[in-house]
Amino acid sequence: MILGILLLNYGVRTGKSSILKVPDEISLKKSEQAGVVDFDARECAGKITTRPESIEPLSMHFAYVGVAIGIGYIILQILQLIEELAWGRTTGIHLLEHMPLFPLAMIGGIILEMFLDRFDTYKTLDRNLMMRIQGLSLDILIVSAIATLSLEAIGGNLAPFLILSIVGIFWNVAAFLLLAPRMIPSYWFERGMGDFGQSMGMTASGLLLMKIADPENRSPALESFGYKQLMFEPVVGGGLFTATSVPLIFNFGPVPVLIFTAVVMLFWSGLGLLYFGRK
Repeated sequence: MILGILLLNYGVRTGKSSILKVPDEISLKKSEQAGVVDFDARECAGKITTRPESIEPLSMHFAYVGVAIGIGYIILQILQLIEELAWGRTTGIHLLEHMPLFPLAMIGGIILEMFLDRFDTYKTLDRNLMMRIQGLSLDILIVSAIATLSLEAIGGNLAPFLILSIVGIFWNVAAFLLLAPRMIPSYWFERGMGDFGQSMGMTASGLLLMKIADPENRSPALESFGYKQLMFEPVVGGGLFTATSVPLIFNFGPVPVLIFTAVVMLFWSGLGLLYFGRK
């Protein structure tokens, strides 16, 4: 976030921002800085869609989450069975056994939503309640990840950790300043700020930086970011490639995987520079 704010100031002072014109506009209200919603601006957390004496609405929505996870688990088991029958028995290579349930649970959620849109005439699914469950789940995930972090593992590999961190920060800054204006035809600063924040930390960091860069949502940055997530999250944002990267390196070695990822990076970079950047 600190580096993002510095880049925001740099972009405004050098005229790269299409929305903010003076550095004084880079600010959040005191209530936003404190993380509190103004009393008059508070909204309801969700609507009661079922009668509590029949089934608690919150329990109903947690059940929907469980169904989505269950569908994802079934898909994962089917994929692992196909892998076992196709090449697992003969080669001993099992990539899908390392795949996390998260991306397939997302697919399960899409299937569940399509089913409810078609057959749920009572509209028992409330988006706002589901968003609250999403926020709770994310908080639990972050706390669990920090609590289970092995400081001994980091200490034993401190040099590689620092090298990766420094190179990663340098790459993100260079990509934002050099590639984003050449790939994104309009509002590159606001749109690139979201991707920069996400690459440096998490999705919430990118969203917050976009909100600061475009507080009134006058640019297509937020909408573009949302569409990008549809492809980004299932593949590399904790998705398929994230899950298979370690077994791929274990089975084929780091150099072939490095070559493969370099080719993929060059392909998307070329597409961005030569096609989208010329629009």
